[in-house]
Amino acid sequence: MEIRPILSAMLRNKTGAILIALQIALTLAIVCNAVFIIHDRIAQMGRPSGMDEENIFFVTMAAYKPDYNADSAVKADLDVLRNLPGVVDATYTQSTPLSGGGWSSGFTSTPDEHPKTTVDTGVYHMDEHALNTLGVKLVEGRNFAHDDVVYVDQDKYDTPPVAIVSRAFAEKAFPGQDALGKTIYQGMHGPTIIGVVDTLEGTWPHWEGFERTIILPSVLEGAYMRFMVRTLPGQRDEVMKLAEKKLADAHTGNFVRRVQSLVQVRDSTNSDDHAMTVMLSIVTVLILAITALGIVGLASFSVRQRTRQIGTRRALGARRIDIVRYFMTENWLITTMGVILGSVFAVALNVWLVRLYDLPHIAWYYIPVGIVTLWVLGLLAVLGPALKAAAIPPAIATRNV
Repeated sequence: MEIRPILSAMLRNKTGAILIALQIALTLAIVCNAVFIIHDRIAQMGRPSGMDEENIFFVTMAAYKPDYNADSAVKADLDVLRNLPGVVDATYTQSTPLSGGGWSSGFTSTPDEHPKTTVDTGVYHMDEHALNTLGVKLVEGRNFAHDDVVYVDQDKYDTPPVAIVSRAFAEKAFPGQDALGKTIYQGMHGPTIIGVVDTLEGTWPHWEGFERTIILPSVLEGAYMRFMVRTLPGQRDEVMKLAEKKLADAHTGNFVRRVQSLVQVRDSTNSDDHAMTVMLSIVTVLILAITALGIVGLASFSVRQRTRQIGTRRALGARRIDIVRYFMTENWLITTMGVILGSVFAVALNVWLVRLYDLPHIAWYYIPVGIVTLWVLGLLAVLGPALKAAAIPPAIATRNV
């Protein structure tokens, strides 16, 4: 089939063709970026944290007695929690994993009073029960000993001499080297790495260094204390209720302010991302449907406008498949013009989103996949009007002359 007659027909109704091509271009730009963001958010929400998420919960305590003694209270409360039936282990923790808020710091691999760059990382303050409570895997070195843990007033905090880090932090701070036994510095001093865990996510899911974490063996005592508890599989909810009761009965000068599972924390933090993925999915489906309807509308209008042309071609021996192929080719040409322009729009839109919202750059393969999708969508959308055109009998068409 020659392309020239099709192009001539399109030029006679160029306004409709241009509008549909622009609609296809905008659809490609929006859909490619929307699907990329959806995939990126789903991947973020589904990343393995390294922790036993399903069996961990947190207890936040708040002091109410004027003579509250934080040192004795934290040890008594941890003793209560560790001796509850169904509890694997418990630890103090200053930060709540996956919560969207916590403690961060910057370290260097060499002493430098005024470093230009640092390896930024999320910081957990925990005791010697941290690894067992988290359920993380120690791949190098050793765990904290009881004597490594420092109990200190949170207003008088100083970095302890040892630390356990995640593999991601170790690889960033000491690329191509074994981080075990090395010192990481904050200025001229810092802790020595005594252990490396495989995977341990931090508190900010959207931060690019989310998997860079460090555990420092320190308990920061104050009016508000937080404990992390890990239970046997399937016993978390039951132990949560029991923990609240037993801590209240301990009368250590504080009360249970909040009990929350890690799953609840994670879901709350991910709620905005989940809502975004749902909204973008709906927008993607709607814009594809609107584009398909636009293609159907243009093709249907074209069929009505070309009844005489179709009838003449049928009378001269054109087969039904020739009529169908004509409209399919015409639509493919319009779609191709749209996706070429849309590819430019998609890249430009992604650059704008990266600058404005600090999103990652779109993967290259999303654009060719989007092009193929719109080609298929266009062909399917025009198939109905094309079959309707092919069904026009030559005799009916010629009576309109």
